Order: sequence, then C-alpha cells, then structure tokens
Amino acid sequence: MENIFFDLSQLKHLGEGALIGKTVRIREPEKVSIGKGTIIDDFTYISGDVEIGCYSHIAPNCTLSCGAGKLYIGNFVGISSGSCIYVSSTDYVRATLDLPSVPRDLKFGGEFADVSISDFVLLGSHSVVLPGSILPVGFATTAQTVVRPRQFEEWTLYGGFECKLIHRRDSRELSSMKDRLLELCD
Repeated sequence: MENIFFDLSQLKHLGEGALIGKTVRIREPEKVSIGKGTIIDDFTYISGDVEIGCYSHIAPNCTLSCGAGKLYIGNFVGISSGSCIYVSSTDYVRATLDLPSVPRDLKFGGEFADVSISDFVLLGSHSVVLPGSILPVGFATTAQTVVRPRQFEEWTLYGGFECKLIHRRDSRELSSMKDRLLELCD
C-alpha cells in the first residue's frame, strides 16, 4: 500500500508483512523501525526516534511524539484510537521556551524522558502516556487514562486521570503461549 506522505523505503526498518495506512504521517521516517506483522492505521502521526516491535497494532488517530527522546513499543501491543504517547512535553508550571519552532540556541526548559512500553500492553482509547513512563508486560488501561511515570504491576488494568489500579488481569492462557508468540518475532 502506498503512503501519501512518505515513501515506505525511507523507514529505518519495515518488517515483513507490516501494514502502514495510506494517511499515516511519519515526520522523520529514517528514525522509525516497525516490526513484522505490525499494523498502523490511517490518520496516525509519528514523530522522532520510535521503535515498534512485531505484531502490534496502532489504531487510527494516534499520536506518537518523541522530540528529543526515544519511544520503544514492544511486541503484541495494542494502542487504541485517539491515544497519545509523549516522550517530551512543555513544563506548564514554569515559564519555559521549548517549542519546536524556536531556534535551538534560544530554547530552555521542558521535560524529556524516554518511554518504554513492554510486550502485551493494551492502551484503551484516548489514553495519554507522559514522558518517562515505563509500562511493564501485560499493563493495560481503560479509556481516557492518563499514565504518568511511576511503578506499575505486570498484568494489571489501570484507569482514570490518576491511573488507579482497577483489576489484576488473568494472564494464564497468554503466559502459557508467550514464548511461542515471541518466537514469531525472530
């Protein structure tokens, strides 16, 4: 499938069988690696140093914005429609000048911290992941959850503005297949 914004050959890596929607916008494709079997739906925006594992799915209208850091997304990850992941952000409490339009020598402030999303993570629609967040294996959110950096438990569902623990996920069936599934990524 052709993309209207860039040539797929410009990507740092595009795995076998990966599908990128016609209207996916990748600002710097040479910095983006996409694993095999991954699907990125239309109207998604990706900017910066991004590595996406295999057999993951990014639904329509998502934003993956890196700025100065790196975003790592594991294997078998599902990111629902309208979700946003930020590796950099303005500091809204202090008066800073970190807009991408400002010349580098005049910039100061802002928050920059890599984001890491482990295997088998699910983000509910319109979730927001903020700089510095590290999401463990099997982490999941309900719709409209705001994820800030802190310790999270594996195979657990979180939700809401405060990202509260809601429920431990039953992972027995998936855990028994985990090694076999990850072999597909080799």
